[in-house]
Parts: sequence; structure tokens; C-alpha cells
Amino acid sequence: VQLQASGGGLVQPGGSLRLSCAASRSDLKINAANWYRQVPGQQRELVASIGSVQSGSTTDYADFVKGRFTISRANAQKTVHLQMNNLTPEDTAVYYCNAEVYGPFPEVDYWGQGTLVTVSS
Repeated sequence: VQLQASGGGLVQPGGSLRLSCAASRSDLKINAANWYRQVPGQQRELVASIGSVQSGSTTDYADFVKGRFTISRANAQKTVHLQMNNLTPEDTAVYYCNAEVYGPFPEVDYWGQGTLVTVSS
């Protein structure tokens, strides 16, 4: 089982990107999930979280992305998105998804491989 992150790329300041994170098998679902980011040489930091369906899917954001980023689950819990608007060069990082995945087995915590976001003019 893998979590596949996608959607990164090069965008100009003020632009938008949508990151996606999906389980590698169609019989799996994503429950609670997080997006982290990491700049080379720095610690990985939590960007956004979405709680389990059972807990009401509460979302939470780091102060530095509040009002600009939105985390959501979609596609019958098979995908988690991170909509990123009004991007700045400080948002440049490798973004990782982390999620509780379940299906024929109880929830297991998985990490995606990371997707690079570069914000530059």
C-alpha cells in the first residue's frame, strides 16, 4: 500500500496549486489525514489536518497558511486534497501527505512520497 502525492510544480507568487493524495489501491479509504512540508535543512512542519469522519472531519491549519490553504477529503474518502491559494516564495517546500488508511484491514498510518512545490517568479 502506498500514498501517492501529486500536484506539485512551479507557480508564480500569488498563484494556486492543488495537491492530491490518494491510496494506491481502489479498495482503500483515507480517514484522518495531514499535510506536512519540509524545506531542505529544516524540520518538517505540519501544514493542515483533517480529522476522522467519525469525529466530524474537523480541519485545522498552521497559522502561516490560515485563510490561504484548504484541506479536504473527496472521491468517497479515496483522496485528500490541499488547495493552496495566494502562494508566496516562503511556501516553497516538499509537501508530504500522511493519512490513516483502511480497507480490508484496520487503520494504518502511511506517508506519501512528497511532491515539490516551488513558488518563484
